Amino acid sequence: MSKDKPIVYPYIPNSAPAIKEEMLRAVGAESTDEFYKDVPEDLRFQGHLDLPDPLLSEAALKRHVEGILARNRAVGECPSFLGAGCYQHHVPAVCDEVNGRGEFLTAYAGEPYDDHGRFQALFEYASMMGELLDMDVVNVPTYDGFQAAATSLRMAGRLTGRRQALLCGTISPHKLSKIQDYCLRAMDIRLLPYEPDTGQMNLDGLREAISEETAAVYFENPSYLGFLEAQGSAISALVHEAGSVCVVSVDPLSLGVLAPPAAYGADIVCGDIQPLGIHMQFGGGHGGFIATRDEPRYVMEYPSRLFGIAPTRVPGEYGFGDVAYERTSFAVREEGKEWVGTAAALWGITAGVYLALMGPQGMAEIGEAIMARARYAMVRLDSISTVQAPAFRGPHFGEFVVDFSASGKSVADINRALLARGIFGGKDLSQEFPPLGQSALYCVSEVHTQADIDQLVVALEEVVAE
Repeated sequence: MSKDKPIVYPYIPNSAPAIKEEMLRAVGAESTDEFYKDVPEDLRFQGHLDLPDPLLSEAALKRHVEGILARNRAVGECPSFLGAGCYQHHVPAVCDEVNGRGEFLTAYAGEPYDDHGRFQALFEYASMMGELLDMDVVNVPTYDGFQAAATSLRMAGRLTGRRQALLCGTISPHKLSKIQDYCLRAMDIRLLPYEPDTGQMNLDGLREAISEETAAVYFENPSYLGFLEAQGSAISALVHEAGSVCVVSVDPLSLGVLAPPAAYGADIVCGDIQPLGIHMQFGGGHGGFIATRDEPRYVMEYPSRLFGIAPTRVPGEYGFGDVAYERTSFAVREEGKEWVGTAAALWGITAGVYLALMGPQGMAEIGEAIMARARYAMVRLDSISTVQAPAFRGPHFGEFVVDFSASGKSVADINRALLARGIFGGKDLSQEFPPLGQSALYCVSEVHTQADIDQLVVALEEVVAE
């Protein structure tokens, strides 16, 4: 290939030299370097990147990318016990069928501006979520559950006029990072202590930390580490006594067997809808929900869209559309409660299909199945002499911490050995929670069979004995 001949990449927009020159003329720049002159020179890369020659045909590029992807091993190919925020659940075929229909599937987050049928679809989703959560108002999904948690805290700050947010100490470091970033200008984040043997929130620590400056207390049920917070009523009582808002994050798939947070005093409930009929996807497949009572002071603090129902001029006919649209940044951006970017409306529609398909009985059955399988896995793993499962005393839903410290092996070494045997082990917690030692977070769902769990146990017995 001639070094003097310009390269036009057929799969990179605007890479033709003539187009580049036209764009530079349009902005009044003589060269690409002049275009980027506002960027300090010491921050700009000087020289040439050491890259291979470009693949100029689509066929060659496709073969190259497929060769890279073929080196991956997907969770569908072997038993996987990874969870920690993104979960392998069965996705009914009808979820994919509706998700892919042209009425809903568009290039931007399921937001077709010329189709009003989605208003009803999202209203139905919100209605079913409201029934599941025992709450009156549910938003159109935010980008993910992390954003939903952060937004819930900012709502609490606006409701109370306070800045402090107290969070459970067992929160995922990744979620904590997102909350701290999103709330940086509005809230002061502080972590609460937890009981080392059970993981439960330390109530004395909460009493000591909460004050008239506290806008919200946040905890998760199930927690990031899998155990169930059994003190929900006591926590919410302390929160309300201080005039603060109780915010609870929940796995919606657990609510067929567990009481909803509203039953033990939550004011704002949030979480992620990924478990509801949505595949695990790298960088996608998530949508955050926020739910409250139908009180104007709460409704008007939602930054995201809310869809409602109203009668039309035609008797017996109803229409669906935005509620209090003026409070959103879509109406007047500078007056919005928060800036709202990419939504996840398509995933809301998908979750609505899942909930309609499952119904109350289906949700109860899948919750029971997950708890039963997780319990079987804990008992079997705990039978290995140098393994403790679960590490925390008390009830769990689908995840639990397994402590390998007594084996003398690191979680990283154990996971490599399991992968060599065709098994994805649990999430390594040794860096995230050093006090837990060499521990891993294991996830069991309805897709795991007894044979899958027994295969894991046999493999771990071999690995820790090596």
